[in-house]
Formats: sequence, structure tokens, C-alpha cells
Amino acid sequence: MSLPLEGLSAVVTGAGRGIGRAEALELARLGAAVVVNDYGQPGRGGSPLLEGSRERGGGTGEAAAGPAEEVAAEIRAAGGSALAQGGDVSDFAQARALVESAVTAYGKLDILVNNAGILRDRMVFSMTEEEWDAVVRVHLKGHFNTTRFAAAHWRERSKRAGEPVFGRIVNTSSEAFLAGSAGQPNYAAAKGGIVGLTTSTALALARYGVTANAICPRARTRMTEDVFAGIEQPSGAALDPLAPEHVAPLVGYLASPAAAHVNGQLLVVHGGMVAVVERPRVAARFDSKQDTFTYDELEAVLGPYYADRPAGETFAAAEVLGLKRG
Repeated sequence: MSLPLEGLSAVVTGAGRGIGRAEALELARLGAAVVVNDYGQPGRGGSPLLEGSRERGGGTGEAAAGPAEEVAAEIRAAGGSALAQGGDVSDFAQARALVESAVTAYGKLDILVNNAGILRDRMVFSMTEEEWDAVVRVHLKGHFNTTRFAAAHWRERSKRAGEPVFGRIVNTSSEAFLAGSAGQPNYAAAKGGIVGLTTSTALALARYGVTANAICPRARTRMTEDVFAGIEQPSGAALDPLAPEHVAPLVGYLASPAAAHVNGQLLVVHGGMVAVVERPRVAARFDSKQDTFTYDELEAVLGPYYADRPAGETFAAAEVLGLKRG
């Protein structure tokens, strides 16, 4: 019996550790040949601090291919096909080279999993321009860069073949976007932008046989160790509810032919649970009695409406943070 992803090739960014590593291993387990991408820089004291494409703490240095090669070697040792690639996804040219590396090695690219990321957490009134730019560059621009070249590859193949081809994109958003994380304005904004990129891409590429979906994973990794520091890990052989291995199976499914009908969707995943997030809906509508609204008319309709809403309610959906299995 053939494996679900047999004969397909994948690129997974930020795959040297954490969620990306688990995703790369899962795709390989399902039969895909995997390009394991991870761009690392030595942190303070030369120790790698990075989860994804840049260091978390503020170190400098040359890219380190070690983590990516370790994961690729693990895949090969299990009988799979994998190669390591150390490009920086936030760099346009390096993102092109990453996509081309899969095409060169395996003849084509079928699956793109965008996971690379960093954190620069700070309240909005204290955040520096560099902290804002760095997070948006790696997360949002990094997602765009790889998507842009993968999309061009699939479009060209489809036009040449005269029919749709197989293509899958799985992007990584976050509950920080859904819940409006107060101490992460850069991260929440970037992750919200990724959802917009995903839905736009899903509509643009559907005619070529490509789907694009986004996940909001919750996992204990090097990048989130401070976030989940107060949550104890289970003792013994029990799998940590925050283990990245809870996220990987959903990515494997979304990357498969079985998920051809799943497109432009947002899913929350962690701890043995998957939740499908419903698209925003219009809660209320008000029409002007003349050509355009006046200040007084807006106060007359919006004032009472918001006065009757629960105190502190915003567009953010903080209730997603309470989701759990069972």
C-alpha cells in the first residue's frame, strides 16, 4: 500500500527544531521527500537560540546549517529522502533558491510548509522599530517570499500541462492574532497578515490545483519556552499536551491529496484537538438616512449599540485560548 505523500516533495521552513522539525518528520513518514530549511545565527555565547529563521535573543553571526542537517539525517536514517538547506526565508533571493533547491533535487515542488519565525515581545509603547521590522520581515515577508516562488512554479507547470497540478501550502498563523496578544503587537500583526495572505493565495491558485490553508498551533518549543514556563510537563511516558507532535499530523493531512477540498481555511491545533475557525460575520448594519452619515447620526446608532455590548469586548476572540481536548 502506497503512503499518502509518496512521490511528492516538500519544503518545510524553520524545520531545525520544534514544530517545523515535527512537521518535516511527519511529511517524511507519510512518504514525501523533504527539503529541511533552517536558518540559524549563534546567539549570546555562540549558542543557537533560534526557532526558525533568526535568533530570538539578539545574537549575530553566520547562518548555521547544523539543526537542519540533523533533521535531514534523521529522515534519511529512517529510510526517507531529505536534504538540508540553510537559506533565510526573509531574503527574497534566498527564498527563491530554497524553492529551486527542491525542484533541482526532486524534479518539482508539491508541498510548502511555512513555519520559520522569531519573537521580539514588548508592549506597543516600548517596542523599537527594529523589533517590529524583524518580526514582520521573518514571519510575514518570509511567508510571502516562499509562497511567491512556489506559486510561480505551480502556475508555470499548470500552464505547460494544460491542466491543474498538485500543490499544497500550509502557513503558520497564531492564536496571538485571534486573541489580540497585548505584549506581542508585531507578532500578532504578522500572524494576522499571514491569514490574509493565505486566503488571497487560496483564491488565486485554486485554478491551478493548489490549496492554501493556515494553522494556529500551540506548542512548547525553544521559541515559546517563556510563554509556557508555568505549565508543567507530564511525568513518565505521557506525551506533553504542548508537544509539537500534536501539530504535525494536521499538517500532513492538509498536505495530502485527501485534503483537496480544504482551501482557504484557518484551524487551531494543539494537544489532540483541532478546531475549525469560522470566518468573520457582520454583527450589525446601519444605513444612513441621507447621502452620507453625519456625526450626530453615527452617535445615535453606534452609541447605543456599543453601550449594550459586554464591557471590554473587542474583535479579538480570546475564547480560543480556552480551547482544549475533551
